[in-house]
Amino acid sequence: MGLPAEAVRRLGEATDAMASGELARAEAALAVALALAPDSTEALRLSAQLQQLRGEHAQAVAILRQALAKAPRDALLHISLGVSLQSRGEHEAALSALQRACELAPDFAPAWFNLGRMFQLLGRPAGAITALHRALDLDPEHPAARLLLAAAQVSLGADAQAAANYREVLQREPAHPGAWSGLSALETERFGTDDLERLQQVLRMPPSTPHARIQLGFALARALEDQADYRAAFRALRKANGWRHRQLNWNAARLRAHVDAVLAAFAEPLAGAADAALGEPVIFLMALPHAGARLTGQILAAHPYVGGVDEAAHLQRVVSEESARRGKPLLQWLGAATPTDWARLGADYLARIGPAARGRPRVVDAHRLNWRLVGVAMAMLPGARVVHCRRDALETCFACYRELFASGHDFSYDLDDLASYWRDHERLGRHWQQLFPQSFLVHEHEALLAEPATAVRRLLAFGGLEHDEACLGFAHEPADTRTALRTRQPWSREPALAARYGAELDRLRLLLGAR
Repeated sequence: MGLPAEAVRRLGEATDAMASGELARAEAALAVALALAPDSTEALRLSAQLQQLRGEHAQAVAILRQALAKAPRDALLHISLGVSLQSRGEHEAALSALQRACELAPDFAPAWFNLGRMFQLLGRPAGAITALHRALDLDPEHPAARLLLAAAQVSLGADAQAAANYREVLQREPAHPGAWSGLSALETERFGTDDLERLQQVLRMPPSTPHARIQLGFALARALEDQADYRAAFRALRKANGWRHRQLNWNAARLRAHVDAVLAAFAEPLAGAADAALGEPVIFLMALPHAGARLTGQILAAHPYVGGVDEAAHLQRVVSEESARRGKPLLQWLGAATPTDWARLGADYLARIGPAARGRPRVVDAHRLNWRLVGVAMAMLPGARVVHCRRDALETCFACYRELFASGHDFSYDLDDLASYWRDHERLGRHWQQLFPQSFLVHEHEALLAEPATAVRRLLAFGGLEHDEACLGFAHEPADTRTALRTRQPWSREPALAARYGAELDRLRLLLGAR
């Protein structure tokens, strides 16, 4: 039996209201629809969608499970459940829900798209590629699936295929900012004069969103760079970075004060966990973006005794949850923590990162904020090791300035902020090295490229690993590596660009104290 006409009308009203952001109107319409048709799975699905929009992910999951009890073979409900579970951080459960949706509706492109998206979020690009190809077989006009497919291909180093997919999107939508942005991030792809002219033409049109203008601005800088017009490229970079900087609320002075407080709190090593071997499997990477952590991770991941490289925020989550439990921030409670507390937190961390190790003796934690928590990490995990990946300051900072990051790195869109962040990173790195000299290795990117065999032997020995030729040739990559680190032959080298920009970077040189 169909729904009452008034219930159908109210469901349509709720859908339109959510699309326009009128959540209160959507709630009122859904209340009427559910009163008229309390067993309607569509009304329940839309109610869950409303909760999802409000950030009430647990409530959304509960509603969807209620709906699935009534209609367990409804693929759309399984997709919605997968999306809600993912929002709650229950990634494996989300993956299962989306796989079930694909089983129930194998010819439904959105099911495969969401499954591919979930695989990519889990750092499993091979699975993402398979699912997204299926989505595109069913719906070749699905730009989001094609863009995500390209991103997954980039994760596996298949830049040529990724470029072809980005250009396929641009053939259909010449002004698509995501496609231009993705294409410009490929160091192996060169923009021609036709690309430059098209980009300039697109930028003369009103942008669809402020972020679209920023994406196109960074792409224009790359196109000008590929034409060796470095003065114009830097002007475009400065403009695009300025647009992004004005959207953010980065406060360099606040970070400087925080680093001062960390230095004061860790004047001496803490009385950490009593077991000196606790955490021995873990190698933490500490690095700025573009400072060589990716290559270092590739080297370590190629070793047969290393399970994988994990970029998830395990350390940060352990600390945040303990701070919430104690009702005060880290720097206010760490002095009261006992060796038993640190051992408990260390065991919690090891349980979280354990799956990435895949039963092997070593695992690499490459989260971008590790540098702020080295003192805590060593209290929790006295047996762990820290590798500080360093690269020439000017090249590192300029590489950050050239990139539009998907998220985080809010310091990178202003030269003063960049230089301030680099200085804070450096002084904290020096402090950790002094505090933990036996557990801390400074790994210089330029030395690695100049004498790979020597640098790799030193890195492996520090990590308690025997030398293995695979680490020089990247003979393999662990199949279940959770992060999208790219493997290339023989080395993945960041381009040295600062010299080409010449005087355009004089201000950054001055800020960094570069000679």
